[in-house]
This record gives sequence, C-alpha cells and structure tokens, in this order.
Amino acid sequence: MKKKSRINLTRYIFSVSIVFVTVFSSCQQKSNKTVMKDVDILHQNEDELTKVIIYDVFSPPVASRIYVYSSIAAYEAIRFAQPGSESLAVKLRGFNKIPQPEAGKTYNYTLAATKAFFTVVHKMVFSLDSLKGYEAKIDAQYKQELSPEVYARSVSFGESVGKTILTRANADGYIKSRGKARYIGSQEPGKWRPTAPDYSDAVEWCWNTMKTLAIDHDVLEKDLLRPTPYSLDPKSPYFQQLEAEYTLTNHLTSDQKQIAKYWDDNPFVVEHSGHMMFGNKKITPGGHWIGITRIACKKTNASPVKTAKAYAATSIALFDGFISCWNLKYKFSTIRPISVINDHIDKNWQPLLQTPPFPEYPSAHSTITRAAAIVLTKMFGDNFAFEDTSEMKYIGMKRSFSSFVAAANEASISRVYGGIHYQLSVDEGAEEGKKVGNLVVEKLGI
Repeated sequence: MKKKSRINLTRYIFSVSIVFVTVFSSCQQKSNKTVMKDVDILHQNEDELTKVIIYDVFSPPVASRIYVYSSIAAYEAIRFAQPGSESLAVKLRGFNKIPQPEAGKTYNYTLAATKAFFTVVHKMVFSLDSLKGYEAKIDAQYKQELSPEVYARSVSFGESVGKTILTRANADGYIKSRGKARYIGSQEPGKWRPTAPDYSDAVEWCWNTMKTLAIDHDVLEKDLLRPTPYSLDPKSPYFQQLEAEYTLTNHLTSDQKQIAKYWDDNPFVVEHSGHMMFGNKKITPGGHWIGITRIACKKTNASPVKTAKAYAATSIALFDGFISCWNLKYKFSTIRPISVINDHIDKNWQPLLQTPPFPEYPSAHSTITRAAAIVLTKMFGDNFAFEDTSEMKYIGMKRSFSSFVAAANEASISRVYGGIHYQLSVDEGAEEGKKVGNLVVEKLGI
C-alpha cells in the first residue's frame, strides 16, 4: 500500500513538473516574441523601402520620388496621434484634401501610417514579395494587440490617406515622362556625351518637367554662377580648372580616396574584369540622407510624429532638390571631366569614381545633400554631432560629423576627389541646395 502511494506521489510530482515546464516554456516563448515599438516600426518601414529601392535599381531622382510620397503619406496618417500637428500636404502643391479620422473613434495611428506608407509604395516599386512578408508581420502584431474594430478602422484610414497621396503622384509628370525619347548628348565642343566605361544614355533628362512640391525651381537660378565657358586655351579659366582636377586626382591622399568612396552612392556601378561585367548595387544619395534622418531621430528619441515629419520634410527637400538640379543639368548639358581629359590631356586617365550618366553642372550630390542638411538642421539643431552608420550594411564604412552641414560639405567635395565634378559645380550645387532647403523650411513652417 505504501509502495502504491509512493508511486502515485511520484506520478503527481512528475505531472505537475510537466505542467510547470509547459507553462514556463509558453510564457518564455511569449516574452521572447519581438514586439516593435511605434517609432521603430516607422524606421523599419523606411529601411524596408530602401532595400527594395536598391534591389530594383531606381535612379536617384526616381528614388527621391518614392521616398517623398510614401513619407508624406505616413506623416499625414500619424499626425493625428499628436493633437495640433499640422498637415504638410496642405502647404504643398497639388494635393487634394487629406482624409480625417472620425471624431470620437479609436485608431492606432502607427498602423494607419504604415498602411498609408505601403499603399503608396506598392504602386511605385517592382519587388513586392519581401515587402509583403514584412507587412504581414506588422499586421500580425496589430491584430494581436488591437480589437478587430480598431484594427479595421486604422487600416481603412491609412489606405484612404495613401490613395489620396497617390492622386497627386499620378499627376506630377512622372507617367508622362516615361515616354520620353533617348538623350545621347552631343558632339558639340563642351557639351555632354556618354562616358566610359558603359556609354549609357543620359538619366532622366525630362526630370525638370516634374511638378515640384514646395519650390519654384525657376527662382533658384537667380544669382547662381553659370558653368565656366568651355575652352581649350591653356590660359582659359576652363582649361585651368580642368588641369586642377587632373592634378588633384593624380595625387589623392588615402583620406580623400576614402571620402570619395564613402559618398559615392551610385545605385548601380558596373564593374569590368576581363570579359566579365557585373553590377554592384548601392544606396542612392537620397537614401543616404534618409538614413541620416533615422540616426538623428533615434539619437534624440524623437516621438513617432516628429520622426514621420522628419522623414517627410527631408524627402521633400531631396525631391525638389533633384528637380531643380536636373533643370540646370540639362539646360547647360556640360561635358564631364573624363571626356575632356581623355581627349586632350591623358587618354589613359580614369576618375576614382565611375562617372554617372548625366551632365556635369551642377553637382547633384551638393544640391540635395545641402538641401537635406538645411531641413535637418532646422529640426535637430546647428551643431548636431553624429556618427553616420547608414552605409555600414552596404559598404562597411562609417564616418563622424560635427553637424549636418559638415556632412553635406564633405559629400560635395567628395565629387571633386572622385574626378567627376569641378570645384565650381560643387560650390554652385551647394548654393542651390541651400536655397532649396531654406524654401522648404519656410514653406513647411518648421
């Protein structure tokens, strides 16, 4: 009898142990489940978009368009989480009235912002499979956290915001520009022509016909210097700047080379090895500054609403900056250094960076980086020191800066070190970008 009791007691202890282990394991699995915070979801949304932009190899101007509409959509949906937050779209050109949430109803505005963001993205990129997998994870999190009514209401609101933003995107000139003829430059002296190694057609030569959001790009031409008049006279200003570029690039320091490579941001560099040819995909210039925006937001623990606003405002500066810069690029259609140096100084000379397929003046990097820096400085301060790690996952490099403008200045000079721009072009590009940034700040009231 005692033996039987001991057996029953043993079974009971064993059974309780099994139940305890099962419950503990279940609780542990639940506690280990990754639940993203609202602001982290906003950052991850932008990061997922950057991955697809790199994979789909969008040109820098087109990438800026994808960032701007998706980021505006996210902000217009999430701003209601912080009462009193003003609409940005109402201050910009061409947007219809943005939908409003129903009074007295409960919403999750981060979910709404995510739906608005990806409603736009789905109509602008090609590779949707990875995005849909990520979105499914976010949906699963909110379905578990929210009531069915709040979940459905938030999704519906976000989608309606996204569709409204797309109405403006569909009328901004992009669709019409897809039918443009090829632009292969000119053999006229001093004019742009396709460059080595691939002699590609010019990229987005109709981009100046795009409708800006915050600026009038014609105003920006005032007070800017024009490209140095082309001349092969050794005493001419043009030939002197050509020789200065040639001499500098033949005696680059290791730090100058690193700076050039760090800010390259060429989305598709074609590498040649014997008879083999392959492409390296990288982040775009605009994507680099979207990454810097993330760093600034995370360093300051910015709220979800301020984070969404920072992404939107920065992307507006990038988008308008590209339109303004491209307007000048194709107005002057200036020849690249490699073409003139190879023809008249050294046929074997090659720049450190691969020359992008569009005209030289002014520098796009200088324009859009200064425009973005002006906006970020207004939002986060003049002497905002930061470590730029936005390139780590792509090229394994990082650099530190004392301010956003310091970063923009380095991005500008990197194009001279890289052998693809003259000093005048980066200086004037920076001036143009400064004007763009200030006009965006004024327009948005930030």
